[in-house]
Amino acid sequence: MTEIWFYHLEGGDRFAAVAALLEKARRRGWRVAVDCGETERIAALDDYLWTFSQDAFLAHGTDSDGDADLQPILIRSGPENRNAAAMRLAIARAALAPALDAAAGDAPYERAILLFDGTDEAELADARAQWRGLKERGLPLAYWRRDGAGWRRVEGA
Repeated sequence: MTEIWFYHLEGGDRFAAVAALLEKARRRGWRVAVDCGETERIAALDDYLWTFSQDAFLAHGTDSDGDADLQPILIRSGPENRNAAAMRLAIARAALAPALDAAAGDAPYERAILLFDGTDEAELADARAQWRGLKERGLPLAYWRRDGAGWRRVEGA
């Protein structure tokens, strides 16, 4: 069954948090589908991943690059799993449920993550609505929040 994690970001650099999660997933050997929700964010994240570190490289592409099935990290918008990803990462109010439903029959994700900015009222409200909807479906959820020491799992969320 897919592990579903909600990552509560309080301001800070969203794309840096995305890059850190992508690095961890790739160390596990997972392919990742990143759903940005909006076309403008796809281009911005694509640009960021080319330049975020002089010491690291995250091979990635977007739907517009073509060959989606060959991309270890595919940045896109929409529920399809075009690169046979083991992990789904949704940011900026992208919906997890349609992606989970689309993948349920063939190859469910190992992990699905919703990364949201808790200082943005619209994102926070959307994350709460997604949490309720997934919880009502009986899916296992975990809640993570970043503090001064890094990400920590919040029990009883």
